[in-house]
Amino acid sequence: MSTIRFVAPDGLPALLAFLAQDGRRVLAPAEKPAAKRSVVFEPWQPGKPFTLDKATVPAKEAVLPQCEVLLRFKKTRDAENPGRLALSLDDTPQACPTVVFAARPCDARGYTVLDRPYLQGPFADPYYKARREQLTVFTLTCPRGCNTCFCHWVGGGPTSPEGSDVLMTEIDTGYVLQAITPKGAEILAAAPLEDGAALFARAEEARKAAWASLQPAPNLKSAAQKVAERFTDEEFWQEQTNSCLSCGACTYFCPTCYCFTITDEGEGLSEKGGRRLRSWDTCMSSLFTREASGHNPRVSKALRMRNRVSHKFSTYPENWGAFSCNGCGRCISNCPVCLDIRSIVLAAMADGKTTEK
Repeated sequence: MSTIRFVAPDGLPALLAFLAQDGRRVLAPAEKPAAKRSVVFEPWQPGKPFTLDKATVPAKEAVLPQCEVLLRFKKTRDAENPGRLALSLDDTPQACPTVVFAARPCDARGYTVLDRPYLQGPFADPYYKARREQLTVFTLTCPRGCNTCFCHWVGGGPTSPEGSDVLMTEIDTGYVLQAITPKGAEILAAAPLEDGAALFARAEEARKAAWASLQPAPNLKSAAQKVAERFTDEEFWQEQTNSCLSCGACTYFCPTCYCFTITDEGEGLSEKGGRRLRSWDTCMSSLFTREASGHNPRVSKALRMRNRVSHKFSTYPENWGAFSCNGCGRCISNCPVCLDIRSIVLAAMADGKTTEK
C-alpha cells in the first residue's frame, strides 16, 4: 500500500506550515468577498485564512502564469564604434518550488492536459518544464457531484488521481492523505502526520459515495468524429452560439486552455532594457486570429466557438488520445449567459440539428 497519513481539520494549518518550509511557495484556496463570492488560489502565509471549497479559478498559473517574462534583453554601444551594438539576453526560466494545496481532481488532471503539448511535443517548453518539475499537487477529492460538473463524461471522476502527487479524502474525523507519486510519498513521509492506514477503508467508502452521487454519463466515444464532421456546418455553430458574448470567460476560467500571446516591451538601449512577455489570451477574442494584413479567418463568434469546442473534443484527442476538457464546469458556471458546452457536444453528436436552448 502507498504511504497513507491522516490529519484532523485543526491540523491543516500546521500541515501548510510544513509544506511552506525550505522556501516552498504554497498556493491555497482563499475566499474573496465580493458581489459574487469567489475562491482563488493565493500564496499562503501563517495565519492567513484559507478554505477547502472548490476554487472559482483553477491554479493553472502554477505552471502557466497569466503573464511571465520569457527573456530580458539589453543593447550596449561599442565605445570605440558607436554604430556597433552588443546584445545581451537572459532567458533563465522563473521557477520556484511550489505546492498547490486542495486542488480538485479536474484541476490536477488539467496539468496532465497541459503536459502533453508543452512537454511531450517536438520541443519541450523550458519555462513550463522548470515550473512543472518543481510542482507538488495536493488534491482534495470531491464528496459529491454538482449540476455543472461532468468530469466522469471525459475520463475523470470526483476521486481521479491523475495529475496528483497526494490525494486527500475527507472522512468524518478529518482527512486521509494518500501518496500517488514518489514525490508525494517523500513529502508525506517527512510530514509531521500520524499514520492513516487504518482509516483508508473509510476514505474508500467516501470515494465510492462520491461516485454514486453522479448522474449517468453519456457515451462520448464518437464525439471526436462527430464534432469533426460538424466542422464545416456553419449553420450549426451559429445556432449553438447565438447567445455567446465572446467575453472569453470560458477560456480564462478553464484549467486546460493554453492560448497565449507574446509581446515585447521596453527598449534595448534604455537603462532598464526590454523584455519579452507571454500572456494568457483567448481564442474567443475577435483579435486573436487577426493577421498583420488585417484579414481575420475567424471573424464571427460562431467560428471561434467552433474552434474552441473542436480543439477540446476533436483535434486534441486526435493528437493526444484524450479530451482536453476535464469537465470542471467552470465555463458553464462562470458564463454570463449560461452557455453549456455539454449541450453543444451532444448536439454535434445527434443525427439532427439541435438548436441552443
